[in-house]
Amino acid sequence: MGFTELNSVEHYIIHQLSGVNLNIKQVQEPQKAFGVKWQFQSAEELKRGVNEVLVEAELVKALIRLNPEITANPSLADEVIHKLRAILISVNQVGLVKANEEFFAWMTGEKTMPFGENNRHVPVKLIDFDDLTQNNYIVTNQFRVHHRETKIPDVVLMINGIPVVVGEAKTPIRPSISWLDGAHEIHQVYENSVPQLFVPNILSFATEGKELFYGAIRCPLEFWAPWRIEDNDNQLSKALGLAEIGRELSDLLSPARLLDIMRNFSLFTTNKKKQRMKVIPRFQQYDGANKIVQRVIDGRIKKGLIWHFQGSGKSLLMVFAAQKLRRAPELKSPTVIVLVDRTDLDTQISGTFNAADIANVETTDSIKELQNMLERDTRKIIISMIHKFRDAKPNMNERENIILLVDEAHRTQEGDLGRQMRAALPNAFLFGLTGTPVNKADKNTFWAFGAEEDKGGYMSRYTFHDSIRDEATLPLHFEPRLVDVHVDKEALDRAFEEFKESAALTDEEADELNKKSAKMSAFLKSPERVEKIVKDIAEHFKAKVAPHGFKAMIVTPDRHACVQYKEELDKHFPVEASKVVISTTANDAFEFKQKWALDKSQQEKVVDEYNDAKSELKFIIVTAKLLTGFDAPICQTMYLDKSLKDHTLLQAICRTNRLYPQKTFGCIVDYFGVFDDAAKALEFDELSVKQIITNLGDLRSRLPQAMTDALRHFDGVDRNLEGFEGLEAAQNAINTDEKKDAFAKDFKYLAKLWESLSPDSVLDMYNEDYKWLAQVFESVKPASDNVGKMLWLALGAQTTQLIHENIHVGDVHTLEEFSLDADVIESIFNNPDPKKVKQLEKDLIQRFKKHSGGEFKKLSERLEALRDKAEKGLISSIEFVKELCAIAKDTVKAEKALEEELQEKSPKAALTELFLELKNDQTPAVVERIVTDIDAIVRVVNFPGWQDTVGGEREVQKSLRKALLKYQLHKDQVLFDRAYAYIKEYY
Repeated sequence: MGFTELNSVEHYIIHQLSGVNLNIKQVQEPQKAFGVKWQFQSAEELKRGVNEVLVEAELVKALIRLNPEITANPSLADEVIHKLRAILISVNQVGLVKANEEFFAWMTGEKTMPFGENNRHVPVKLIDFDDLTQNNYIVTNQFRVHHRETKIPDVVLMINGIPVVVGEAKTPIRPSISWLDGAHEIHQVYENSVPQLFVPNILSFATEGKELFYGAIRCPLEFWAPWRIEDNDNQLSKALGLAEIGRELSDLLSPARLLDIMRNFSLFTTNKKKQRMKVIPRFQQYDGANKIVQRVIDGRIKKGLIWHFQGSGKSLLMVFAAQKLRRAPELKSPTVIVLVDRTDLDTQISGTFNAADIANVETTDSIKELQNMLERDTRKIIISMIHKFRDAKPNMNERENIILLVDEAHRTQEGDLGRQMRAALPNAFLFGLTGTPVNKADKNTFWAFGAEEDKGGYMSRYTFHDSIRDEATLPLHFEPRLVDVHVDKEALDRAFEEFKESAALTDEEADELNKKSAKMSAFLKSPERVEKIVKDIAEHFKAKVAPHGFKAMIVTPDRHACVQYKEELDKHFPVEASKVVISTTANDAFEFKQKWALDKSQQEKVVDEYNDAKSELKFIIVTAKLLTGFDAPICQTMYLDKSLKDHTLLQAICRTNRLYPQKTFGCIVDYFGVFDDAAKALEFDELSVKQIITNLGDLRSRLPQAMTDALRHFDGVDRNLEGFEGLEAAQNAINTDEKKDAFAKDFKYLAKLWESLSPDSVLDMYNEDYKWLAQVFESVKPASDNVGKMLWLALGAQTTQLIHENIHVGDVHTLEEFSLDADVIESIFNNPDPKKVKQLEKDLIQRFKKHSGGEFKKLSERLEALRDKAEKGLISSIEFVKELCAIAKDTVKAEKALEEELQEKSPKAALTELFLELKNDQTPAVVERIVTDIDAIVRVVNFPGWQDTVGGEREVQKSLRKALLKYQLHKDQVLFDRAYAYIKEYY
């Protein structure tokens, strides 16, 4: 039977969770109904109709078992069931998230019914969270549900008859099928066709036996996450194969874990568009928050340092931790203080708490208010800023159940502030969270937060590579675009002397002025430099950022540079397209303050407008503000023209790494030279920091091999053949599913590179091949009504546009930057190594010594005449190449007539050798390049008889045309004919 989706993945999941092997055709032993373990029951055995999502018989039993009032009067269970059915039906009116939120209130025991004495309201338990053995855990497969239409999810997990998890299994042996296909089916098909099944949903998962990803209802696929398991060395293991997937499944879907996620880690929050969303934790948030809670409950170690990479969700981690700490009965209503060190961070953190409707959250505006709260023994979640502790009195509150969560713990929390916090709250728990690794030199940070018991100083660690591997954040690419500022020193000195005399400056005054004017910022802000950079930004943004619907930030050297950049940018874009976000000081001129000052609410409006994909605002221009704590996933590119280092640099560039639909990487365009030495710029102890950023140069170097890998699937196929014959030939080369899958995999990788590099000119020479591959890919991908094959669907905008336009190569990139102006060419290209030229001359002389008289004498005379013409300037560069091709063809012909095999012994082909005899110091270097390119084709045409095949001739003609295209000579028919005649003669 082989390996199928059913027998190798779906049945594996059932076996892993329940111990039942459905591949063995025998009657299974009946299993005990209770205990904290999943029991398998086939869909047919469940007592429910196809229109019902609850197994009501099981739910009634649980209600009677868990609620004394219903135990005494079992008929009351029907009233609860009636309420639950009403929520299931309401999903069509209120939407899935709202219905899920309402059902969760019932499942977590927050709802009451008038079942007590005198109709007193008492809480109703659907699930027992204290004694997990009191619940019934069923796993089933092929769970048929009918609502608008009939759907059959692969795996469903039920607690007390309530379906809480839906899973989809996919085949493990087809490269073009992945977990994404299963997730797509759940998210786009099941949630829309049978929404009632997802009203009680905790999470859904998908796997093809190689990777496991999970997500909440209505969660876009790019935000689905993997689940990880820490090994003994506190390293997060990467799943490989069924065994590892099995470990992750068992861990994520254990009843205790699911119920913890449901009760303590499920948030319902409102986004900026006033839409309700459900949030469940990624592994690192769940793990980090639980480590905090466990350490506080244990009470032995009073501190801990958590490093989770920028963008991997520290704000939510603090929400989860605070929520669970407040609920923990052992802690007897603790006070949780969340401390941040900047106003903008304060806004972000409190915004996260408020949007998630967390109960009992207070923010403080003054140290006095904070002190009053602590002295009054307030038992809430308090959000405050670290500097409010500066004047705190010692022993302000000596309670042990005070927990401080300190954000970005490596900065102002060090030193005195850390000590003052300790003195004010001597028995409090102190947890530091940071998005950048703490350098071992930061002694104060480790002293304040790092516990000796924690390996490496960190209680929880989630690095750059963990984050990028798990797709919690995006990789970062950078493009160095350095702008040279040349200083005419003599002219500057002369001008300064004249100014010194006219202003009657003393030598001391002149020296002081000279020092100030020579500062770096004076060079950085020179109008000519700013004008060039802004012009480059405009071109880059229009070509690479705007077409995808993304936005950008510009980081300038100082506040006045922000204004300078804004004014220059307005020449390229409408005024509404950019806004400056800076702070003003009391010393600033009134006009400057009036024009550029922003208060807190104005800044928030700018940020909201920037985050709105439909708004006109495309750029935010900053120097210090919004480089930390600014969450704008739509920001894809940062134009960096400022010296930043260490934590500040890492935090700044990570503004671009947040997940956003269709965004595959964050881009840093570096005008300052920050990344000349990325290792120095990001100088932490962690070696992994050095590899965080992918240089676009590295991507360019991968392109040729990726193109070769994609084309090798069509060896022997004539890519010049058009119409259905050409397409048929291409499809015949990949005529099995295995071959199609292998091609899909290679093309997908190539397409990703293409998207990242586009519209880089490095793509020009591959454009024709890529267009051909893209069209073949489009022709063999599954029909659009097939839900699967996500591998085929996730092409970027550039590739899709190329396919749809069905363009003809040659019209796309005119290569205008290559102009055959002799002066330009000579200034661009260098002369070849003189030593090599000397050696080739010797080889050439040896070659001609072997021939004398007859045809060779005439050729020699033609060559001399060509040299004279070239030296006297009577012939253009291109005429020179044409005539040289004709002589080379006749030389090879003459050698063949004498049956000489000299070309095998010679390291160079005939055209190059003839050229080297003619060339002198004045010969344009581009001529040598054209000659070398033509001879390169000679060297690759190595199969005998190619002249006699249509395919062979086409391949050579195409290679020659492509070689000449580089110099815009592909339309010169005489040159083409002569070069082709020479190549044809060579073999």
